[in-house]
This record gives sequence, C-alpha cells and structure tokens, in this order.
Amino acid sequence: MLDIKYIIENKEEVKQALLKRMSEKDLDLDKIIALDNERRELINSTETLKAEKNQHSKSKPSTETIAKLKELNQDLKDKEGQLKKTEQALKEGLSSLPNIPDASVKTGDKENNEVTYTYSKKPEFSFKPKDHVELAKNLGIIDYERAAKMSGSGFWIYKDKGAWLEWALISYFLDYHRKNNYKFLLMPYLLNEDSAYASGHLPKFRDDLFWTQDDLCLNATAEMMLTNYHRQEILDSESLPIKYFSYAPSFRREAGSYRQEERGMIRGHQFNKVEMFQFTHPDDSWKTFELMEEEVKKLVAGLDLHFQISLLAAKDASAAMAKTVDVEIWIPSMNIYKEVSSISNATDYQARRAQIRFKDKTSQKNMFVHTLNASGLATSRLIPAILEQNQQADGSVTIPKALHKYLPKQYWVLK
Repeated sequence: MLDIKYIIENKEEVKQALLKRMSEKDLDLDKIIALDNERRELINSTETLKAEKNQHSKSKPSTETIAKLKELNQDLKDKEGQLKKTEQALKEGLSSLPNIPDASVKTGDKENNEVTYTYSKKPEFSFKPKDHVELAKNLGIIDYERAAKMSGSGFWIYKDKGAWLEWALISYFLDYHRKNNYKFLLMPYLLNEDSAYASGHLPKFRDDLFWTQDDLCLNATAEMMLTNYHRQEILDSESLPIKYFSYAPSFRREAGSYRQEERGMIRGHQFNKVEMFQFTHPDDSWKTFELMEEEVKKLVAGLDLHFQISLLAAKDASAAMAKTVDVEIWIPSMNIYKEVSSISNATDYQARRAQIRFKDKTSQKNMFVHTLNASGLATSRLIPAILEQNQQADGSVTIPKALHKYLPKQYWVLK
C-alpha cells in the first residue's frame, strides 16, 4: 500500500510513475485524495461532537439537556458511520494501487523486459534431442497419468529416482541458504484473509488462490507466509536485516493452458519452492536487492545450466514490487526461457499493509521496514531444464555435480 501523505505531496510524480504499469483510465489519484480530505473532515466533526456531548453531559439534567444529548448521540452515530464508510473506501482505493516502480524499471509489459546477464551457452546436440516429457516418461521418474487420475490435470507425481532428484534439489537449496546465514522456517500452508492482504495477493488476485470452506487460502508462495511472520510488530532496528528462508509446496489455481510452452511440468497447480525473504532498513534495501540477486545467480550457476537474468518492465512485475529481476532457465525443446526465480524489492508496500515497523535510532520515530523476496529456487522448471540440457544420445541424463552429495551414486546418471 502507498502512503497517502506521499501521494498528496507528490501527486504528479506518483501519477507518472504509476502510469508505467497502469492505464490512465484506471488511475484516479484525485478521487483517493478527496476521500482522504473527507476522512479528515469527518474526524474533525466527530471530535467536535464528542466535545460538545461531554460538555452537555456535565450540565444539570433537564428536559432540554436530555433532548440535546439524544440529538448529539444520533449525530455522532451518523458521523461515525460515514467515517467508517469513508475509511473503507479510502483503504480500497489505496489497496487498488500498485507499488511505485523504481526509476530503473521500464514502462510497459514483457516486450520491454531487458536481459542483463547470461550464464554459459545454449547446449548443442549431435543427435535429435527429446523434450522433458518424453525423457521423464522413458526414465520412469514422473507419473502424469496417475496424478491426473488422483487430482486432475495440472498435477504430477515424482516417482522413485525422480522423487530423489526433487529432494536433492531442495536439499541443495537449503544448504546454500543456511551457509548464507538465512534462518530456516517451516510455515503453515493455510493463511487467513488478513495475511493474503498483507502480502499483496488481495484483493486483486483472489481468484488465483485456492480457498477452503473456512475462508483460509493455500499459500501461492512461501513469500505470503514470510511477509506475515512479523505482521503488526515493531522490530528492533539493531536486528535488521532479518533473513529467513522457507520450503513449501506452492498452490495456484492457474492451470496449464495446454500450449506447447506450457506442457509437462512447466505450469501446474502445485510445485515445490524454497523462498528467501529479508526485512531491511529502508537505507539498505537496494544494496540488499543486489546481494540477493547475486546469491540466486550463484545458486543457479552451481547447477551448470544455461540461463539468463532479465529486468522486468513495470507491467510484467508483480503489482506489489518496485523492481523485479527474473532468473530464466533455457528449455531447449521449447526454444524459450522460463522463470525459475524472481528477485523483488517491495520497498515499504507490503510492510505498510502488514504494519511492520522499526524504531529509527536518529528520529526515534517508528518507520516501515522494506521487504525483499527471491525464489531460491522453484523446482518444477529446473527438472525439465536438467533433463533437456543434460540429455545424452543414448537417452540417459547426467545430473549436476552439485546434487551428487544428496543422491546415491547410481543416480548420478539417470538411465
């Protein structure tokens, strides 16, 4: 959520920044400012009525005094009702606004994304390469048919060596983040509406989430839980930055569109992901963003797979984020790069929704922290990349050396 005071004081600057990711017809800052003015006027009116009511309450009871108090009580009730409605309308207006994109972020959608880094080269094959669906089936490591029978389309089962490969990836991620001094948290997978609002998933992305009959949603990413870990808390400034990572299955209603580029494990309802998260001092958040990008870059490079990093244009990034870079892995059969990690800085957008602050040592005022997150990593596109980039002429697949310590030696080459 944006700061209404900042919007009022910098209206034109905020408008131009938000137009990087919004159409002008959907952006009405004047309406939001008018609601804030109305809110202030109603607060003043209610305070005046309360003062008048207190004054009359001190008077000697009489027919006239009782009648006046009755009138004041009704007026106060009406004003408080109006104030509640205005505050809700203001909250909804502010909640509908995305974060202000950083100055380095380009206007527009994914066609304006910019590749900023490339690791290694695209693999070349002296034989006709197979796609990951065929490879997985031939190797007996993924079972799509039984998963569909059990749960419907958009699910899969990791089978035998495939399950061990998946767990080896997760173990590799966990070890890496522990060495980088992140604290490990295993979180609940169900969240309430306040939590989904704080992370920025409500109200805009309600339909993308799975909801239970108890009004709880399954997490779409561990970022949702990590954002809320310190919700409504005032943190010790000396403790910043606070670094966490968490493993969780992620659940999303978006199903594969059955296009060529969506087949197999590329998009589904459930996938495994390890998430990195930091709560930082505002002065340190952009330096932290660069450090997190470097950490993820080294993590993916450790698998020795060809990938690139792209700076996302404003409309292609999540609405809650001021800046996002995607780590995109090469999928040879599709001739396309697919995201396996997003590194993002939400600045104070999530913290303002979640009311996460710290006491500034200089001003002694409570200030909002900045929150940053990064996938470290999602596995469902890494396994297709491993299978396709490391396939051999005989149909076998060599497993990255970084994973060998987590696997029996006979699984270092899948046959």
